[in-house]
Amino acid sequence: MQVQLKSWGNGQGIRFTKAFLKEAGFMLNEPLTADVSDGRIIISRTFRHRSLRERAAAYGGELHLSGELDRDEPAGSEVW
Repeated sequence: MQVQLKSWGNGQGIRFTKAFLKEAGFMLNEPLTADVSDGRIIISRTFRHRSLRERAAAYGGELHLSGELDRDEPAGSEVW
């Protein structure tokens, strides 16, 4: 895909087609990181820790957090 650098407000911008961004897996308003390496601009997803609810949703599961779970009886010198 060939793109062109254009004026955009007080800065400059490059616009990509929806199909191009979908192929790259980027979503609208997603935070991205831009780096320069050897005269190339590299755009990638910003790493973000997901919440436990977001992680469960990725697996189609629901969270049922009702408190502590009692697993075993004390096996050593720990105090319960």
